[in-house]
Amino acid sequence: MSSKSQLSYKARASNHPNVLAKKLFEIAEAKQTNVTVSADVTTTKELLDLADRLGPYIAVIKTHIDILSDFSDETITGLNALAAKHNFLIFEDRKFIDIGNTVQKQYHNGTLRISEWAHIINCSILPGEGIVEALAQTASASDFPYGPERGLLILAEMTSKGSLATGEYTKKSIDYARKYKNFVTGFVSTRALGDEQADSSLATEDEDFVVFTTGVNLSSKGDKLGQQYQTPQSAIGRGADFIIAGRGIYAAPDPVDAAKQYQKQGWEAYLARIGGQ
Repeated sequence: MSSKSQLSYKARASNHPNVLAKKLFEIAEAKQTNVTVSADVTTTKELLDLADRLGPYIAVIKTHIDILSDFSDETITGLNALAAKHNFLIFEDRKFIDIGNTVQKQYHNGTLRISEWAHIINCSILPGEGIVEALAQTASASDFPYGPERGLLILAEMTSKGSLATGEYTKKSIDYARKYKNFVTGFVSTRALGDEQADSSLATEDEDFVVFTTGVNLSSKGDKLGQQYQTPQSAIGRGADFIIAGRGIYAAPDPVDAAKQYQKQGWEAYLARIGGQ
């Protein structure tokens, strides 16, 4: 596990070189939560309702915006307003995976206008380094209006059974993150990713990538489509900074109560990891 994982969110935020990572840790510390809710609903009304009800207990809301049947300006303005109201960030789980020229257009143009409202995006590096370079280039352009308030997570590992995001793929994910660290905030992975797993010559002393872990569920071991779950304790014990829970929260009989339970268990696991600093 990375040595930075043993530090508090407050300590990691205090001098973090990545603006968005700093903001993430500040939100986590202020709200005492490391929960990301995956709001996989299909209408704007459902999405905004969930965001408003769960907003006080989460650090990030994760969307699959292309599954909405009625995406519109109302979706964007509503999400932005609720993010400001409840102090959370928005993560569009688009999983960009194409040539650089295409992903630039998908990110900053097109119907979904992702760069306009999503603080965080993610990508797979199957197309090679060019996909990271292209997204970083878009975010650093002089005419990009959102500046350093945007960041990228590289999909370095997945929780689905038989995932091929392993070995050399994961190592390259770390290398590309180090090369484009001004824009790459961290990883979606099942554990902390450290020096031993990639070209350490690219590492710097202030390196501190944020780890998001998916597939966190208090009551289920998996589903029939290959998803494999783990608990908040196991995810954070392996180095997750933020836990992502979907059906365990939004499909619960009482989503607000479920969010509170994930918040409590996630925070306790974090305090145990850092030794109660």
